[in-house]
Amino acid sequence: MAKRKVTETQAEPENLISLWFGRVADTARLMCGVPDYDTYVAHVKKTHPDQEAMTYEAFFENRMNAKFNGGGMKACC
Repeated sequence: MAKRKVTETQAEPENLISLWFGRVADTARLMCGVPDYDTYVAHVKKTHPDQEAMTYEAFFENRMNAKFNGGGMKACC
């Protein structure tokens, strides 16, 4: 479930709306306490190359448990 994000360098007039809606969606997810899965995967690959990233489903469940049950991922860095 990889989504393609538009960056400012790719922001031609027809992509500006897509860029804006993507940022609004990212902001809404963060406000609700759901961090970005793609950011998590990039972090794991960069910081923990010997470990495999959780699946999206496991990541989502982990974040919801952390939000509502007070547990979750341990700080790694």
